Amino acid sequence: MSYAGPERRNHPRVMGRFIVSYRIMNEIDSMDISQTKNISMGGMLLTTNRNFEPGVNLALEIRLPFDPHPIMLIGKVLESREIMQDMIYDTRIEFLAVDEKHKKIIGETVGYYVKKEKDE
Repeated sequence: MSYAGPERRNHPRVMGRFIVSYRIMNEIDSMDISQTKNISMGGMLLTTNRNFEPGVNLALEIRLPFDPHPIMLIGKVLESREIMQDMIYDTRIEFLAVDEKHKKIIGETVGYYVKKEKDE
């Protein structure tokens, strides 16, 4: 089922599979690894192996092609939707804290894939 309502996104979103480590902010031992389904300047859609309540803050570490070092940032869960019962969830995340250097890297990555998608 696809969403047919008005577009609410403020930033272009590109399909891209990038490796992400994530954990709940105040839980040291809850680290997990997954990959994005898409990313924008404002957030990402991440496949997770558990359901997260909206409003939960996650510490994120994402690897993007234009920087050899992982980008560390904080994101807030907007929604977790079950895809496969008790196994796979699509989790929408809004970026909360991103420094200028990392904003630039995310912007370069999104810009590259926007151009690539238009050229295909």
